[in-house]
Amino acid sequence: MLPLLERRRSAARAVRDGSSRSRPVLGTLSVRVAPDAERMAIDTALELGAGLILANMLVLPPYPLTVMLARECATLPHEEDLEAVRATADRAAALGIRTQLLRVSSPRPVTALIELAHEHAVAVLVFGPDRSRISARRFRSAAKVVRRDAPCLVWVAADD
Repeated sequence: MLPLLERRRSAARAVRDGSSRSRPVLGTLSVRVAPDAERMAIDTALELGAGLILANMLVLPPYPLTVMLARECATLPHEEDLEAVRATADRAAALGIRTQLLRVSSPRPVTALIELAHEHAVAVLVFGPDRSRISARRFRSAAKVVRRDAPCLVWVAADD
C-alpha cells in the first residue's frame, strides 16, 4: 500500500492530467447536502467531464428481523432526508452530468463511504453533510476518518 502522501499526489496528478476516468463522489450521512459541497462536487464533475456519484450513507439500525426480511425498509422516512438528496442529484443531472444516487445502509456508514471510494477508484471525495442537521461531534469524527482513510483527494465541507 502506498503511503498517504503518495496516494494523494498520484490522485492529484490524475485529476490534473485528465487521465483519470473516475468520477467524483459526493458523500453525506443521511442528511441533505451542504450547498458549498454540492457546488464543489458539481463543478468538479463538470471540470473532469465525468459523472457524479451521490452517496447517501445511512446507519443500518440493529433491527435483525427487518434486515432479514426487508432491508430497504430498515431506515424510516424521518431518519433520512431523501427528497433533499434527490433534489441535489436532479440539479446535477439538469446540468448534463451523469448522476448516480446510491443509498447505502451500513452499521459503519463512514467506513462504507471509504470502501465506495476504493471500489470506484474515485479522483475526488467531497464530504458534505449539511452541518445544521448533524451533530458537531459526529461530523468531526466522520471528517477525521474520511481525511485519514480516503484513497483520493478529499474536500470536506466547512467546519462552522
